[in-house]
Amino acid sequence: MAAITVIRAGMLTTVQDLGRWGQQHLGVPVAGPMDWYSHRLANRLVGNTDETAALEITLLGPELTADADAVCAVAGAAFELAANGAAVPLHVAFTLPRGHRLAFRSRGAGARATLAVRGGLAVPAVFGSRATSLISDVGPFGGRALRAGDVLPIGRPSMSTRPPGRPLEMPLDGARLRVLWGPHDDRFTPDAVRALHESRYTISPDSNRMGYRLDGAVLATTPTGSADMLSDATPVGSLQVPPSGLPILLMADRQTTGGYPRIATVISADLPLAGQLAPGDWIEFVPTTRPAAIDALRRRHAALAGEGA
Repeated sequence: MAAITVIRAGMLTTVQDLGRWGQQHLGVPVAGPMDWYSHRLANRLVGNTDETAALEITLLGPELTADADAVCAVAGAAFELAANGAAVPLHVAFTLPRGHRLAFRSRGAGARATLAVRGGLAVPAVFGSRATSLISDVGPFGGRALRAGDVLPIGRPSMSTRPPGRPLEMPLDGARLRVLWGPHDDRFTPDAVRALHESRYTISPDSNRMGYRLDGAVLATTPTGSADMLSDATPVGSLQVPPSGLPILLMADRQTTGGYPRIATVISADLPLAGQLAPGDWIEFVPTTRPAAIDALRRRHAALAGEGA
């Protein structure tokens, strides 16, 4: 079986598919890509199905080699790529010849890229998924990030015919993310609700795939709306507010339940943008409606399929 070998691992490179869904009631975290759009796009570029396992590359990329010709594609953050020193384009399928080294060099806009290989990464599945959950040490390689010397077997091509679409426009230094209020917004003061959509927050250095800790306006609860509550489900994109009053944006490696109220939730269409942010970037939250959120998600999937303007 053909395989890719990690020469240098980069800052945080993990194997991800679309996640470990359907087992959150058992306490099993979902994991999966921080940017679901670019994950799907990279897979479509090489003829894989959307859920095929690929590499998620964060901030500082790896150096890799293959022991056989491998058809690859990189989508997402604007890395400069080179194969044996020759430039390689983003968002286009290319062949990495046997023995050549693929290097991720300087990075422009965006924080994370997906590297897909035709046939996918055939690492063992755990609980039905090949996603790496760093919080629970579940997934390939014991649920850890890749290290130099790791070998990633390449699976058999499926040759999906789903067309690839347009690349996601990468945020530069920050993003405006649309949110739906609730489910616990009634636990917060009117000033807190107003502050959330009138303030600019900054992603703290103490952030990771589990969640972004945000610095900015403090969100106060009402006298009867304590920040402590019975544990409740924690969907991706939830804005959870601990007793400090500083919100945490829950991301791909979030826990399955949490005991802090959630003032709002980032809509699904904007989660890929959130996944392209890094510590030091800013976020502004913009209230929207459920019909508008559904329409935005339809437009996002249409763009992924190459439809529309």
